[in-house]
Amino acid sequence: MTSTDMATTATDRPARQTLPAEERHATELAFLAAHDEGPRPPGWRLTPRAVVTFVCGSGGDALKLPKPHETLPDKLVITPKFVGERALVERCVVTLAGERGLLLVGEPGTAKSMLSELLSAAVCGTSALTVQGTAGTTEDAFRYGWNYALLLAQGPTPQALVDSPVLGAMRTGRVARVEEITRCLPEVQDALVSILSDRRVSVPELSGTDDAQVAAAPGFTVIATANLRDRGVSEMSAALKRRFNFETVHPIADVDAETVLVKRQATAAVERAGAAFGVDDAVLDVLVTVFRDLRAGRSAEGWDVERPGTVMSTAEAVQVAASLGVAAAYLPGGDALDLVPGHLLGVVRKDDPADHARLLGYWDGPVRRRAEDGSAMWRRLWDLRENLR
Repeated sequence: MTSTDMATTATDRPARQTLPAEERHATELAFLAAHDEGPRPPGWRLTPRAVVTFVCGSGGDALKLPKPHETLPDKLVITPKFVGERALVERCVVTLAGERGLLLVGEPGTAKSMLSELLSAAVCGTSALTVQGTAGTTEDAFRYGWNYALLLAQGPTPQALVDSPVLGAMRTGRVARVEEITRCLPEVQDALVSILSDRRVSVPELSGTDDAQVAAAPGFTVIATANLRDRGVSEMSAALKRRFNFETVHPIADVDAETVLVKRQATAAVERAGAAFGVDDAVLDVLVTVFRDLRAGRSAEGWDVERPGTVMSTAEAVQVAASLGVAAAYLPGGDALDLVPGHLLGVVRKDDPADHARLLGYWDGPVRRRAEDGSAMWRRLWDLRENLR
């Protein structure tokens, strides 16, 4: 059997590295649809209350179906998928239920895209209607394009029209996602102004036919994301801002919650690499503490820390933890803690060369002081200072 054969499922579909939220959590979504039979906004798969439960979890309690189901379990604990304020998620759900645009803003690595994906999957059953904003994104990504072979053969016909993800969401009453909207040029961003105001798209090429106007079906809305520290941003127009409700996604406040999330996400990443996650919890505690100290500019003890220019996000901490796990699985023989300084150096060097000196300053400050206070783990980390050269 070849490696290609081994990567093929029983249905002859090639294996995938990651699955969209609607597939990863298909059982939970189906369970919640059957569990909460309350009123739903037009076009929604779940009730707003069930959407919040899907994102935030059921608090460890097993929910029970009101009546038996042929393919679903009678009881199920809904796992938390987003670590953050429940009130934030509730406000997001209310915004979407009102068919208003939702803009998630925050520091890089605060799970804005993940929250967008989860909300879309729960509300309309798909997170795939997505536009990735870049400086090269054109207005066609928000409106429509053409199948040029059909266009040349038939002229401008409905069959030759190619829907953008946004137009597809309008036709079907679903959620369209726009990632990194402020990376798009202002004139491209403003294509959304009329879409969010008039809830229709004109197709002048089909003038005189019933297809010259595409009106949004009930349930259509847009979730966009934007980074607060992105250097490639294009300022949004006031007209476009008014058509979104802004919600700020903050870094995780609780250290224990962040550590649990880092371990869970890193474990999943290592398992996708075909190995078991074997990094000690003590190493993860140190790693998360370092990221939090550098991110906040202040240690847990209250000592001042010079913040690096790069963003020490939870997402970066997950990547480092996953790298430690892969190294432990496939390059055994060393200690995961020995690899931490090198990986941290790789993180802080991404934006500003001066961040190297800031990381050394952190070692000479909190790391040294914790080592002097008698912590064996921090003493070992202090001894690794030469690895930062």
